[in-house]
Amino acid sequence: MLATTESNRLETVRVFELAAEMFSVLSTPIRLQILSVLCRGECSVSKILEEIDTTQPNLSQHLATLFQHGVIAKRKEGTQVIYRVQSEKAVALCRAVCTQVAIELADPESVGFADRLLMERV
Repeated sequence: MLATTESNRLETVRVFELAAEMFSVLSTPIRLQILSVLCRGECSVSKILEEIDTTQPNLSQHLATLFQHGVIAKRKEGTQVIYRVQSEKAVALCRAVCTQVAIELADPESVGFADRLLMERV
């Protein structure tokens, strides 16, 4: 019985570690913007750069992080690399949080205090 309890505790800890890792991957505004662009369809780096105000090296670094964690996928097309969403679950998570934040920013009074993500009035 003790072994099972310890095993369950370790499993729970691992769940929280992996969840925190995913939140970390999605924790920068530029990565959320990249996902937003890719939700509209596959894009090359140059197309993403047209939509996001950053440098190419910075964008490439963020794309690499998203790719390494399985959030996006890529393929070669000639000399270009084309990116697309790989993890619809990550997109759903981002969409849920960003939608809630947008609602709270647009009309803070429409969301009860207990239902808020943003604890400060903005």
